[in-house]
Amino acid sequence: MSELPLTGGCLCGGVRFELGAAPQVAGYCHCTRCQGRTGSAASAQAFVDGGALRFVAGEAFVRGWRHPDGGMEKCFCRECGAHLGSRDPDTGVWRALRMSAFDGDPGVRPSFRAFVAYAAPWEPIPDDGLERFDDARA
Repeated sequence: MSELPLTGGCLCGGVRFELGAAPQVAGYCHCTRCQGRTGSAASAQAFVDGGALRFVAGEAFVRGWRHPDGGMEKCFCRECGAHLGSRDPDTGVWRALRMSAFDGDPGVRPSFRAFVAYAAPWEPIPDDGLERFDDARA
């Protein structure tokens, strides 16, 4: 794992963050919302302590979108569209960062697959031994 703080940001470099505590768990989400957001079969995310996240540049570039039916607010850079993570829409506390948003190794590996009941039919879920949940991880 890289030394703390972990750093990361968006594709254009407008948004930059530091994470002062290592993520404890990571997983893949196969829900249809993540498929639509990413254009892929799953989204890899690291669950973080939102209190340890600090934006060092471009926080004003961060935009969020929440599905009308609820759920976490999905956040991205308004300039380049890079997916950054998810935050609680009521408190503004970040819950997850996309693995691809980190500059280096965040030191955690996906250990589960959530919403596998909604997996894309065009890409089979690999037989990788990760714990699977039909819906949200309990």
